[in-house]
Amino acid sequence: MSRPVALTIAASDPSGGAGIQADLKTFVAFGVHGTSVLTALTVQSTLAVEQIVVVAPELVVAQLDAVLDDIPVAAAKTGMLASAAVIEAVAAALDRRRAVTGELRLVVDPVMRATSGDRLLESGALEILKRALLPLAFLVTPNLAEASALSGREVDCPATMRDAAKAIAALGARAVLVKGGHLEGAALDVLFDGRDIHELEAPRLPAGAVRGTGCTLSAAITAGLARGDSLDAAVGRAKRFVHQAIAGAEVIGRGAALLDPLVRSGQAAHFTELEER
Repeated sequence: MSRPVALTIAASDPSGGAGIQADLKTFVAFGVHGTSVLTALTVQSTLAVEQIVVVAPELVVAQLDAVLDDIPVAAAKTGMLASAAVIEAVAAALDRRRAVTGELRLVVDPVMRATSGDRLLESGALEILKRALLPLAFLVTPNLAEASALSGREVDCPATMRDAAKAIAALGARAVLVKGGHLEGAALDVLFDGRDIHELEAPRLPAGAVRGTGCTLSAAITAGLARGDSLDAAVGRAKRFVHQAIAGAEVIGRGAALLDPLVRSGQAAHFTELEER
């Protein structure tokens, strides 16, 4: 039996810490074949994002069609989409395919800013994301700032995380995971599955600034969905994976540390196998 296939629709990070590079490494760790659609080229390091060149929307869609016409993708994720035009084009292409082939389990990571604080989503694109892309999402994975922007309310504690998750789901998403990594205390995430609220907690690691956590988490969830996991199982396993990857983070450049998506395995061993040992 062939390996399950996952797709990432995101930007390139030449430092290898986030974006498509982090997504593909995560897919490998889960034993999933990774495919990719490039939305932007960035000039960035572990210190900062210096330049962004957005791929033309028609070329983004051409990449997407080339993959989906050829390969049976089981789950997909979006990361940095950069512009309103790219968001609209990706949403239209996915919606058109859904009408023909059925729903693709889509994880939307609504990337707006980098760890360094640099803006990764152009002004004015937020409303397009809410209107066009969120209704296609099987799961949306905002951090606190992104949840605030999407829900139109301040999100700064577990109670407001729960409220924001429900408000974002009301925009059309099937489920919402609000990430509380920037809160004090334990690392708490809130999952609203469309019916119930679930709180996932892990001890906070003294890791300092680490790049790529959001990309890696959404990619790990996507990999789990591609493998056939339920939403709860995919989210729970992804959270454990990221916790271990943060524990293995290394300072490779002169800025933020980078995750170890292979969980210190020393090789491309599958996380699912490591977890069962």
